Amino acid sequence: MKVLLINGSPRPAGCTYTALREVADALEAEGIETEFFQIGTDPVRGCIECWKCSKLGRCVFDDDICNEMAERMIAADGIVIGSPVFYAAPAGQLCALLDRVFYAQAPALAYKPAAAIVNCRRGGASAAFDRLNKYFTINHMPVVSSQYWNSVHGRKPEEVLQDREGMQTMRLVGKNMAWLLKNIEAGGVPVPEKEPWQMTDFCRKA
Repeated sequence: MKVLLINGSPRPAGCTYTALREVADALEAEGIETEFFQIGTDPVRGCIECWKCSKLGRCVFDDDICNEMAERMIAADGIVIGSPVFYAAPAGQLCALLDRVFYAQAPALAYKPAAAIVNCRRGGASAAFDRLNKYFTINHMPVVSSQYWNSVHGRKPEEVLQDREGMQTMRLVGKNMAWLLKNIEAGGVPVPEKEPWQMTDFCRKA
């Protein structure tokens, strides 16, 4: 079993990585393989809602890391997405990638356990955490919880390490993810039968 940890920070070894590393250490202690994916600093496109992905099975734009990230997410048994908090929201480049991945690959990601973690200096963590969780809850993905909202605080990695409760929360994310993956591997019941989507809008048509 393998869990993919996506570092949505432009800094490869900053605060977000420090939190993700704590999650990974807890997973590895439970015998779960981990893999990191760093989104880096190269430009990424936003979704233009062209719907070409519904025919191609991937995003039509192949000049950034979106399709590679999607392939890694599909190959993993579980996913942890980490982000710094920018203006009470996840990093913009991360959300741009996730918008495209979930448009193109939602069926392949359904029922895959997932968790979000965020880092902030002081505030905005719960809003950013909520935004990331919406990608999972719209797509039948079990959300792995902890003892509190999955956030750590600090401007520098050494400050994150001083957030004892935050780091404990990260460890419990890893332990709970491992617990869920092992239960699934042990042969849980099949996923629920999918109902046809009753898609509605909020306009009354004449």
